[in-house]
Amino acid sequence: MGKAGHALRIAIETHGVTQYALAKRLGVERSNVYRWVREERDPTAERVLDITRALRDLNPEAARAFVYLYLGEEVDTQSPRAD
Repeated sequence: MGKAGHALRIAIETHGVTQYALAKRLGVERSNVYRWVREERDPTAERVLDITRALRDLNPEAARAFVYLYLGEEVDTQSPRAD
């Protein structure tokens, strides 16, 4: 469990965003963020989008890192894939 949580932990630790600041920006209890970061629970897909937006407000580099770590090469902003 926890690819999103793992990505979130690395992004916030690397870029100095606290669990408290993220929780406050999201309007959730810090315990929710703690569970995601500890990979005890996964955020929903909708919450992943909220996390990305909140991180962008707090630290744009943390948001970019989170998206890259979570989606990796699946997000290619240079050219659209035709599958």
